[in-house]
Amino acid sequence: MKDPSIRGTLVFGWVLLAVFLPLGMTLEALHALKLPVYLGSPLRRELWTLAHAHGNLLGIVCLVFAALAERAIPDEAPRRTISIWLRVGALLLPLGFFLGGILNYEGDPSLGILLVPVGGLCLLYALLRAALIGRKTT
Repeated sequence: MKDPSIRGTLVFGWVLLAVFLPLGMTLEALHALKLPVYLGSPLRRELWTLAHAHGNLLGIVCLVFAALAERAIPDEAPRRTISIWLRVGALLLPLGFFLGGILNYEGDPSLGILLVPVGGLCLLYALLRAALIGRKTT
């Protein structure tokens, strides 16, 4: 793996898993201990569960991209661009869910939730670009 953007995406994928897997265990502990900070707000519980699930899934997506990118996308410049958009989206989407669950009031998420659609658009761009370039090379 000579491409630094792929190496960065690989490390980023492992970091996402290293952060969001323990987050899931923490959520399980909060639930088991019946702590009001977690169980008292159904919206917080849902948003933090979404953060955990998306963080893990996107960590795996980053690992898959790192494993396949050099074969599927032969040119380094588009690989670098896709890698950047993928990492930005993989960070913003779960972070938006997590921040949306902090300081939420009366059933509404906090403003951190605005990161979710931005992250989703970044991911969509990266995935569509990878699919189109990969289609041309096969």
